[in-house]
Amino acid sequence: MKKTRINLIATVALAAIFASCSGLNKMKKKAEQINYTVTPEVLETHGGKVDVTVKVQIPEKLFDKKVTLEATPVLVYDGGETAFQPYNLQGESVEGNAKVISNANGGSFTYTGTVPYNENMRVSDLVVRVKASKGKKSMEFEPYKIADGVVSTSTLVMDKGARSTIGADHFQRVIPEQKTADIFFLIQRANLRGTELRKDEIKQLKEYIAEVNATEKKELKGVGISAYASPDGPSDLNINLAEKRENVAQKYLAKELKKAKVEDVAFDVKSTPEDWEGFKQLMEKSNIQDKELILRVLSMYSDPEVREREIKNMSATYKVLSKEILPKLRRSKLAVNVDLIGKSDDELTALAANNPSELNIEELLYAATLTDNNDLQLDIFKAAASQSPKCWRAQNNVGVALYNKGDLAGAKAAFEKVNSMKAGVPEINNNLGVIALRNGDIAKAEEFFGAAAGAGDALDNNLGIVAIHKGDYDAAMRYFGNATNCNAALAKILAEKYDAALSTLNAITHEAAFKYYLKAIVGAKTSDSDMMFESLRKATELDGKFKKIAATDMVFGKYFEDATFKSIVQ
Repeated sequence: MKKTRINLIATVALAAIFASCSGLNKMKKKAEQINYTVTPEVLETHGGKVDVTVKVQIPEKLFDKKVTLEATPVLVYDGGETAFQPYNLQGESVEGNAKVISNANGGSFTYTGTVPYNENMRVSDLVVRVKASKGKKSMEFEPYKIADGVVSTSTLVMDKGARSTIGADHFQRVIPEQKTADIFFLIQRANLRGTELRKDEIKQLKEYIAEVNATEKKELKGVGISAYASPDGPSDLNINLAEKRENVAQKYLAKELKKAKVEDVAFDVKSTPEDWEGFKQLMEKSNIQDKELILRVLSMYSDPEVREREIKNMSATYKVLSKEILPKLRRSKLAVNVDLIGKSDDELTALAANNPSELNIEELLYAATLTDNNDLQLDIFKAAASQSPKCWRAQNNVGVALYNKGDLAGAKAAFEKVNSMKAGVPEINNNLGVIALRNGDIAKAEEFFGAAAGAGDALDNNLGIVAIHKGDYDAAMRYFGNATNCNAALAKILAEKYDAALSTLNAITHEAAFKYYLKAIVGAKTSDSDMMFESLRKATELDGKFKKIAATDMVFGKYFEDATFKSIVQ
């Protein structure tokens, strides 16, 4: 009796197992009826990630009421695989929190997932691996391919396009210079006095004119005469006085120029009948009693007669003004305007290369910009840094020259050194960001760039590169603006602005393999096979490495078996 009971229990258990297997086997056989719609159809990488959206449509009469299902999308590639997070579904009779799929009506489910991108994913298959369970029995279905992957166009961004920033020179080839002298007049007089003409400043002015005329690197640009009358006395008298003082000063200076054999000099003359502005300036600098009261009168009244009356009412103070202030306003100011002509580019280049000690810091920094030779630039900047060790621009520019030579370690050391000298300079922060970017530290680069406001166009270019790395292509296009470089075109391709990308590429005048490779991508994206083949052929002719790159670039996936494509990449 006991033995019979045991056999009965075993039979029931065995029947349950067969029933479970039957349900799972039925689902396994019908698994290919499940419809998967993948977006994008060919997976892509953006911002260092691969995102996928899968709409799963399960037909009626397929999903067993007692089955739980775990499905895992997996990218499979040579040398490995990367799994997305799994998703779970369950039948109507299962107690749980997964999405319920009706047996009678079927059902749908939308899955989204993200995995980090790696280069092995360039040619890969997205498959779904399913494990179904019913009771204690589990069964794995055959992996089912649902998409290809991965288009890696975003990884083409060229960090080498990051631009460093030099500390700009302040070189001026032409420096304006002015020599002045004053001739003073007695009250209500406009005649030149010998005591005034024999003054040291008049003597020095005449000597300066002779020196300019004899010096090749100095060019007399013109002379100015500004004549004034003090603001006391009748207006008509002051107008007449100012004009006479202007005329006698001009005649005197013209005579002295003629003596010095200086010809064809332009005169700029003007007169100020009542020099209230000069009066105010002298009062502000004085210690005269009632100074503040007088300044208040000037601010309260604009009418010259009212001003003069109010000031004269301060009789004691007015006597002081008559002796200390007003005589200084009865004058003609003579000004000789000269351009100092600096060294020519040829002179600067020769001295910078052979005798840099003869150049000042601004001349050296400028001279370095006159050559495209990186070695020579570095030598000049090093000479500038040696000559002016506290000049952050010279020290920074040594790093720029090293960066341009491809010496990232040397450039990094130079930029860190100058940053310790003068932290917070936009150009230095930009350059430290460039080094971080080139070394693959995008977060650190973005931190430096955030502190580099004011570093110019180079900063916008570099922020555009960072934006591509982050997958923010609209921001990248804003940063690049109207720039005509390959990274700017790449940003437009990634933002699906293909006409704009093509315009940018066509505006690049120098021959570059990468330019033509990007044009081939535009051709592939716009189904212009002629442009695609022509551009790809040109890219591979200019640089053979693009054969290997194109052969595994899924943007050209539909051409992999095309004879023309094969002839280009093989």
